[in-house]
Parts: sequence; structure tokens; C-alpha cells
Amino acid sequence: MDGNIVNDEWISYLAKAGAVLDDRQVRHFGNPEQERRAAANNTILVPLTHLSLIRARGEEATAFLNNQLSNDVRQVDDAHGQLAAYCTAKGRILAIFRIFRRDGHYLLQLPASLQNCILERLRKYVLRAKVTLESADQELCSIGVSGPDAPGIMQEITPSIPDGDDACLTQNGITVLRLPGVHPRFACAAPTSTAITLWEELSPKAVKAGPGTWVWLDIMAGLPTILPETSEAFVPQMVNLELLSGVSFEKGCYPGQEIVARMHYLGKPKQRMVRAHVSGEAASPQPGDAVYAPGLRGQAAGRVVVAQPAPGGGYDLLAVIQTSRIADGSLSLHSETGPRLEVQALPYTVPTPESSQGVL
Repeated sequence: MDGNIVNDEWISYLAKAGAVLDDRQVRHFGNPEQERRAAANNTILVPLTHLSLIRARGEEATAFLNNQLSNDVRQVDDAHGQLAAYCTAKGRILAIFRIFRRDGHYLLQLPASLQNCILERLRKYVLRAKVTLESADQELCSIGVSGPDAPGIMQEITPSIPDGDDACLTQNGITVLRLPGVHPRFACAAPTSTAITLWEELSPKAVKAGPGTWVWLDIMAGLPTILPETSEAFVPQMVNLELLSGVSFEKGCYPGQEIVARMHYLGKPKQRMVRAHVSGEAASPQPGDAVYAPGLRGQAAGRVVVAQPAPGGGYDLLAVIQTSRIADGSLSLHSETGPRLEVQALPYTVPTPESSQGVL
């Protein structure tokens, strides 16, 4: 009973709490447009049902994960989480995890749509290692809180809150992670009964919103999400993962490490992830959609990583684009004559091509 299993108790509770479901998945709470506006300006409460959790436990779990992922898993403890990529031998990202610890085990958070295939692939490499990999979705539920009042609201529920991005702590059965965002942002993981109690305590103090608003907050924070449509499409530097402390260049080998290290030490990415906006509801960008630039004779200049409707209309998105085409201001979606992309600043510094040495 592993892999992207719907937690029926949690989903049924959310439906009674006003969630609109589609194929047993939470979509919104009755007014998606209002929920998007609330995500931009107010404090929201989100069931993170679009994400799944893989538990890694056993005396060799640390060594196993460290040999598979791009980051130094030995740095994860009860107070600190991290991002990490799981790559192919060619350095292409299969999935990006947010890793944290709870009850002495590792939890790897990733899109629910990837859990089955990633769990199956990881298990192939366990061999004789003393590690067990399993879905934790039937036991643990995830809740997000974001907004100007989020710290105060969380402090009413838990004795203390984590301070600083990627900080985490577990109290009263609730694991709380601090995440980057346009406002203070927290992700909570708790057993189903505790999660229901937590939701009931938080819901009067925040606007209930669908998972799409959380994805939009990730976009605004410049945090990449790898989905089935883009799995194996990018190396970590293309989605700025090393700028988000998701890659360690000092630890030992992992699948794709040679490719990732070579790009870091000997060259520079010819493609980088940018944040952009496209006007018009008809644009409807999807993960994997092509982005075009003039002069390429119909060849794509990049691909959409993830996109969501924007609070003020149109769509906000992250896209990996050829670095030589980012600054010219002539990017378009779907075709050379498609909707224009307006590139916007990311909340962290991305090296310019001129600041790097060599070409790879």
C-alpha cells in the first residue's frame, strides 16, 4: 500500500470543511480567484494534498540517501531541512525533494504525481542496505500557512516557531518547517487526527485556499517544482538549485554528480531558470511547454517548469531559458508569435553569463 495513496480520512474531513474535490483531490474552497488574491495579500491556510511524503528509515538511511541525492543529507537534523535533487546518471533531475526529520526518520516531500515512480526507482538501489522506503501519506498530512500574520497565528498553536528558511522543529506532534516566500511561510506535517485539530484551530484565523495558491507562492519564491512533464529535462543548475542550497559540491558521489560538478567547476549553465508573467487567460502555460525567442528558426529557447494563474490575471511561471536570450525581452509562449513573456526579478541573485568562466 505504497505510493500516492489518498488519505481518505483527511480528504473526507476537508470536503466537509468546504474543499471542492476533483478525482479525490482538493482543488479549491469555492472561489479560486479570491483565494489567489488572498495568497498575495493576506494569510492563507492550505491543505498540501498536491504533495506526498516518502519515509526513509533504518540505520543506513543517512548513507543511502547521501549516496543518491545532490545535497549532503548528513546536514539534515531535527532543526534543519534542505532541498535536494534526485538525478539520473546524466545529471538530469528526476525529482526535487524537501527533506526533513521527524521521529528519527527522514521524510522526503515531493509532488504526489511523482511518488509512485520515484519510490520504485529508489528501492531498486537499496540492495542490502539497512534502509526501508515507504509512503507516509496514510499516516501524515501536510498543511501550509502563509501571510503577514502567519508567525503570530502559528505561535498561538505551537510553543515556538522555526526561525530562518529551512529551519524546522517538532512540537506536540506537529513538525513545522520555515519556507521562503513573499510573506512568512510555514509547512506543517502531523498525524491525521492532529492535522484535523490543527486545521480547526487555524481556519478561523486565515483564508482557506487550494493547493494551487501554494504552488504560486513557490513560483514567487523562485522554488522549482519538477513534475512528470519535466522529469529528466533539467540539470540542477538550470533550475537554480545550487543557488537555493540544494546541491553540495563537497560531499561524495551520487548519480549525475560528475556532470553537475563539471558544470560548476569548469563551465557555466547555458540555461537558467527565470520568473515571468504572461497576460491573458487563454495563454494557459503548462509544465514542459516551449518558450520561443526570435532568430532560432522555430527552435525553442526554453521550457516552462511550472505555472499558476496570477492573482491579478494572466499567469505567473518559472521557465528555463537559454541565458543568451533572457535579456532581449522578446520571449514568447508556444510559438514565436505566441503570448509575450515578461521576465521578472527573482528574490535571489542569479549569476550573469559574464560573471562565469568558461563554457559548458
